[in-house]
Amino acid sequence: MEEAKWYVLHTFSNYENVAKENLETVIEKFNLQDRIFDIVIPMEEVIEEKKGKTKVVQRKLMPSYILVKMIYGDDLWHNITRTRGITGFVGPKGRPLALTEDEVRKMRLEPLHTDLDLKPEDKVEILDGPLNNFVGKVVSVDAENKKAKIVVEMFGRETPVELDYSQIRKINN
Repeated sequence: MEEAKWYVLHTFSNYENVAKENLETVIEKFNLQDRIFDIVIPMEEVIEEKKGKTKVVQRKLMPSYILVKMIYGDDLWHNITRTRGITGFVGPKGRPLALTEDEVRKMRLEPLHTDLDLKPEDKVEILDGPLNNFVGKVVSVDAENKKAKIVVEMFGRETPVELDYSQIRKINN
C-alpha cells in the first residue's frame, strides 16, 4: 500500500477553519477516511504582553494554508480543489507536491519519539518555539503524554509553560 504524505493546500485569507471543516465534510460525504487521514492548521505559541500581563497565545504559523496527510491520487484532486474555501494545492502549476521528511519534522506534523527521564526540579533547555534557548525548571511531568510543565523566568517573573518532550532537552547539572 502506498504511504500517506503531507501536502499543502492554499485557502482564502482567514478561511483556514472553514476550509478544514468543509474538507472534513467532503471526506465523510465521499467516504475518503482511508485516503485522507489528517488536516492541520499550523499554529505556534507566541508570548504577548498586554496591560502588564504576559500570556502565551496561539497564532497561525502559515496564514491561508492548511496541511493534509493523505494518499494522493488524481481522483482526489477534484474533490479537494472544489471544496469551499480551498483555492488549490501548493506545487508546480497547482499540482500537489508532497512535503519532504525534513519539512514534516521541522513543522512537527508527526510525533517525535523522544524518551526523557524527567523529574521535578530538573533543569531543561527549550529547543523550539517562542521560548527557544530559555532555560527552565521542571515542575511536573506527564510521561504518558510526553509533556512537562516548565517554569521559565521571564520579565522578572516565573512563567509556567507546558511543553512536549520534543521541545526540551535535559541539562545535566
